[in-house]
Amino acid sequence: MKYWATEKAICYSGYREGQSPLTGICPGYGQVEEDLKILVAEGYRYIRMYEPGAHARTALRVIRDSKLPLKVMLGIDPKREFNNIGCPWVKESLNASRLQKNAAYNDRMIKNLITLANEYDKEIMCVSVGNENRPSWGADLVTADRLVEFAKKLKAGCKQPVTYNEGTHEWLDLEELVKIIDIISIHSYPLWNGVAVDKALEMNKQDYALIKGKYPDKEVIFTECGWATKSNDKGMSSAQANEEYQVKYIESLWKWAESEDIQVFLFEAFDEPWKGSEDPTEPEKHWGIYNVDRTKKSAWNR
Repeated sequence: MKYWATEKAICYSGYREGQSPLTGICPGYGQVEEDLKILVAEGYRYIRMYEPGAHARTALRVIRDSKLPLKVMLGIDPKREFNNIGCPWVKESLNASRLQKNAAYNDRMIKNLITLANEYDKEIMCVSVGNENRPSWGADLVTADRLVEFAKKLKAGCKQPVTYNEGTHEWLDLEELVKIIDIISIHSYPLWNGVAVDKALEMNKQDYALIKGKYPDKEVIFTECGWATKSNDKGMSSAQANEEYQVKYIESLWKWAESEDIQVFLFEAFDEPWKGSEDPTEPEKHWGIYNVDRTKKSAWNR
């Protein structure tokens, strides 16, 4: 079964200067309205959001109040339920009490997601059990069994199709989860993998073929594909991370995906200054099609 009509889709996190999910300072109603109207005017019809909290609730209100032609994929962003000594950037090990609190938090987020999915059943068209919670390098890991548990709760609690958002190769070991969910959502990042722009699309094609070949009866979509426009050479080449290559890569990705009728969510709509280190060229801050001031990056204005 195919759940998605192939339309322009993008990941949306609207945090601006001085705002962050870490501090709980969220964009206001007017700011979210501005963002979503920009995306609608550019032809986007689907957005993906990551947490069933205040920011998502505001976006859903704006979509309903303004009758915007947008549908939402909404998931939870689980906190770690066990320590991963293989994570290169998290050195703190949490004690058993804090890990238990994280597990309880994750359960609450599933309940919150079910509540929103039922309250905004016309606006939310898909729900997700998590986001990159299985890679060996990850910070916020949960077991595959917990993802299955989350999926069962979502299936029982709301009517929308259920997915999980994860890197390509982690899907090879998630057979039990795949039996329960409706859609496989993969992340595929050539730039993070050191693939130059001229060969980037080939990696996406290979990732899709790998997962579709293993799970031929499931719909497979991309829910994160993108190209950073700045880099400090930590993890990716600064020579490759620029606006011109972002346009070149995304346009080729769109053309291929449309020809194959494959849904793709770009990562992401707007630059997010709160992410990563204090280094202004930290690549995590620069995946947006738009700058943080909501102007479109100049290479797109050809």
